[in-house]
Amino acid sequence: MTGDAGDVGEIVLSKQDLREVAAFAGACAEAVLAIFEADRPDDARPRDAVGAAWDFARGGERGRALRDTASAALKAAKSAETAAAHEAAWAAMSAAGSAYLHPLAKATQVKHILGAGAYAARAVELAAGDDRSIGAEHVQQVVSRATPAVVDVLRRFPAAPSGGGRVGELIRLLDDGLRALALPA
Repeated sequence: MTGDAGDVGEIVLSKQDLREVAAFAGACAEAVLAIFEADRPDDARPRDAVGAAWDFARGGERGRALRDTASAALKAAKSAETAAAHEAAWAAMSAAGSAYLHPLAKATQVKHILGAGAYAARAVELAAGDDRSIGAEHVQQVVSRATPAVVDVLRRFPAAPSGGGRVGELIRLLDDGLRALALPA
């Protein structure tokens, strides 16, 4: 665990914790796959990345499939014609990458937990003509989708870091919203 705020300690994470995070991230990214697929209907790379996240969440192992599909989704993002499709592919890449949350008490690790949700919110707001109120509404949907296990994992880490442009703002909105949830005793 971590001591003073400046210390970088280790967070205890079980494989089940990582599976919970991957399921949450997979659900976040899956919600916006249609945005990417409307842009690139013959490109299954983001869907494959989300599928790999779900496979891990349901008991699969962390391994090559997760890394390869995350990398492929990133390449798919670069081929997207629209900014919304680009962000949707990043959500898929983040879902596959969420299984690699590092047990370091660093704020940057929060991106592994919340990245798919933030990229999904950005994709939705861009698809709506860069309407930030739509992104904020999507963030609330993501917060309501989080399980107590995901919130518990998030609370083990420091608050989300500053920076990161609009996606960084959305990560911080998600972080604040999830940390504010009352968990069942």
